[in-house]
Amino acid sequence: MELMTHQLNASRQLESGKILYGAVGIGKSATVLDYYTREESPRDIYVITTAKKRDSGDWEREAAQFGIGRERSCTTHGTITVDSWNNIGQYRDVVNAFFVFDEQRVVGHGVWVRRFITIARANHWVLLSATPGDTWLDYGPVFVANGFYKNLTEFKRAHVIYRAYVHYPVVEGYINETKLELLRNHILVEMPYLRLSKQHLNYIDVGYNHQEAQRIRRDRWNTVEQRPIRDAAEMWRLLRRVNNSDPSRLEAVRFLMKAHPRLIIFYNFNYELEILRSLKDEIEVAEWNGHKHELVPLTDRWVYLVQYVSGAEGWNCTSTDAMILYSLTYSFKNFEQARGRIDRLDSTFMDLYYYIFVSNLEVDVAVRKSLGQKQSFNERKYLKEKVGKNEGILEGISAN
Repeated sequence: MELMTHQLNASRQLESGKILYGAVGIGKSATVLDYYTREESPRDIYVITTAKKRDSGDWEREAAQFGIGRERSCTTHGTITVDSWNNIGQYRDVVNAFFVFDEQRVVGHGVWVRRFITIARANHWVLLSATPGDTWLDYGPVFVANGFYKNLTEFKRAHVIYRAYVHYPVVEGYINETKLELLRNHILVEMPYLRLSKQHLNYIDVGYNHQEAQRIRRDRWNTVEQRPIRDAAEMWRLLRRVNNSDPSRLEAVRFLMKAHPRLIIFYNFNYELEILRSLKDEIEVAEWNGHKHELVPLTDRWVYLVQYVSGAEGWNCTSTDAMILYSLTYSFKNFEQARGRIDRLDSTFMDLYYYIFVSNLEVDVAVRKSLGQKQSFNERKYLKEKVGKNEGILEGISAN
């Protein structure tokens, strides 16, 4: 398989323990497979990726172009096994193989992180990521897997300052960041690439039910369950539901369907999905979420409904140039990853259109501001700063 210049340059810089870092859709999988055939073959190769990417067969098809197959009789290198992060525990006893950890999941201190460290210490490995880390804590597991620290406890003692006198760990800051920067620079292999495609972000103004929002704010009344609201967090969730379920959003979808006969639509919640399913009488509808794993339709007119958490990464679609973000995600990573589903190296579209639905209710204004600053939205932090100890909360929730 012939690689592009930016892929070849990155492949030559790779070593076991590195993070191959680059934007969505620029060919990281082909790059790491090229590295494997040169430096890691004939070890068997294991790819730990998202469930959607595992089920799509993309890794096996790309590996076949490098002569890598699933069976001994069908490979000129080691055999390839592709599985999801949910099954990573099944490979904790594998030794002397080559692992590709696709789509960064080694953040925090959960079971995936523990399994990752166990596997990394017994094998050669590379991690692929479009967003390798927002904080130094995100890099902790990778530093431990490389042997820079004995364990996460040692890493935290050496670098993390926690706020005193609180009931749960709150990071106050970091120390000796110069060392952390040197370690990070040592393991990151960046894949810069000047794209030919152009992303056109179009923010579409939509409305919300002012009367219902006012009742939630002023009367502290849960209009869904018909009872008093318990706290600020519940009020925020209700306002978000009023915002995201407004009929103006579906009207905007129908309008855009006239200009773009094939549309990918990202959403957050099940109540949004139920609203979007009403389009089935007008156009072919397929879904990818926690309940349905349908493929992108092959017809001329369709909408593909994708839940952010389930489908923001690990797949691609080059048969459309348009996407709707029906509601805003809190995660900047998901926001970036979702847009990358149609922005691929092999796309024939040079202009890609993204329609981002936003209202002037503060639940949208605050999230949009965070995403615009390339940061994830922290609801707890926002409400704490907004509310404080004042029980007259969120009176000015409208951004009018």
